[in-house]
Amino acid sequence: MIEELLMAVAGAGAAAAVYAGAAARVVKQYERGVVFRFGRLRGRVRSPGLTMIVPVVDRMHKVNMQIVTMPVPAQEGITRDNVTVRVDAVVYFAVVDPADALVRVEDYRFAVSQMAQTSLRSIIGKSDLDDLLSNREKLNQGLELMLDSPATGWGVAIDRVEIKDVSLPETMKRSMARQAEADRERRARVINADAELQASKKLSEAAAMMSDQPAALQLRLLQTVVAVAAEKNSTLVLPFPVELLRFLERATPDAKPDAAPHAPHRAPEPEIPPLLDVLGDAYPGSRTAAAEDAIEDLTGTSVEPAPPPRED
Repeated sequence: MIEELLMAVAGAGAAAAVYAGAAARVVKQYERGVVFRFGRLRGRVRSPGLTMIVPVVDRMHKVNMQIVTMPVPAQEGITRDNVTVRVDAVVYFAVVDPADALVRVEDYRFAVSQMAQTSLRSIIGKSDLDDLLSNREKLNQGLELMLDSPATGWGVAIDRVEIKDVSLPETMKRSMARQAEADRERRARVINADAELQASKKLSEAAAMMSDQPAALQLRLLQTVVAVAAEKNSTLVLPFPVELLRFLERATPDAKPDAAPHAPHRAPEPEIPPLLDVLGDAYPGSRTAAAEDAIEDLTGTSVEPAPPPRED
């Protein structure tokens, strides 16, 4: 009798252990358990830890509550300014309602992925190329709003959406490079022209001051000579403009010819016979009144009248 009782107790304990092993479930900290009993959803979502279900009757599905990082495949589209681009992005989302994520949508990951691709293509068609390259924050917010509206009904919350890369055709890259180069050249020319304008104003002021003090021009000339001589050149070429010589001549007082103590000796200039006499000797009868007037206008000297012809 005692043996039969012990056998019954042992069998009951074994059955209880088997039942407990079949009914016990462990839910991790980042998971939530959703239980279906005969296909119907149980109202309570199982928290992390050890939980029990009815074997054979209940089915529990574990839903990950962590933030999921999902890359969006590159989508090719035409922008509003008719430029073909390829844009890829990444979506960060998490499940906030495990029951809705299992009941309202078949596969919430696939649904979010397809919605992200569709929204990305829509954003490409509504945006300009400059917005895709420089104004991504606004586009990211637009993508997040477009994804968050349907995802809320699936028990999913969109954390953020980021556009990763924008691929452009090679021809467009070269065009943008030429545009940037032309813009830099334009700014360089504007800066150069502005510098020339400022320099011209300063030079005009300097010229006005030098005109008041004639010695300042000579000092400036000497400074130029010193600056050029600092290069240790064996030959110094310094051009003197005619205006400078005239200015120095006006600034220097007149000197008397007799005051020059050491005037260089010059050879006497040979006498040049009058032009009409030469022409008369070469071409008899060429010394006429009209020729004398023409020579006088050209040379600026008076011509002595020709002697009367001699009668033989």
